[in-house]
Amino acid sequence: MENKTQVIKDLKEKSILVSREFDAPLTNVWRAYTESELLDQWWGPAPWKVETKSMNFSVGGFWLYAMVSPENEKHWGKMNYTAISHHESFEVEDGFCDEDGNLNTVMPISKGKQVFTQTTTGTLVEFKMIYSTETDLQKIIEMGFEQGITACIEQLETLLKENKF
Repeated sequence: MENKTQVIKDLKEKSILVSREFDAPLTNVWRAYTESELLDQWWGPAPWKVETKSMNFSVGGFWLYAMVSPENEKHWGKMNYTAISHHESFEVEDGFCDEDGNLNTVMPISKGKQVFTQTTTGTLVEFKMIYSTETDLQKIIEMGFEQGITACIEQLETLLKENKF
């Protein structure tokens, strides 16, 4: 059975859960989510790409990146790392920002947790994001979050299959 990305929206909880099982070792999947050289290869949904400006994967650190369009239009994002349990999970505060990393508080900001679980056939990744209001969640959905994250995860699946680690 082929793995499919699952996206579950819960308006009452103001959350989105994205889950996918990869046919790859946990260490490779962990690296794909925690190393900028690998994130830059899959995080942006094609034809967009991601360029990391800076990344410090540690508690109190952050990943500052731009989503870059084919016309070189840049939309900046920042993930602040708030908790890390090596090869198990990490927690983030995620939002849109300017190129210096100042969060845009007009746009939705989420708190999320990525959980990595070794399975008999590979690695399950579950990423749950919680927004402060239902309106913020609706805004992200309307911006095409589900299609975008699904495309990104398909790109990650390809990267993992190519096993260029």
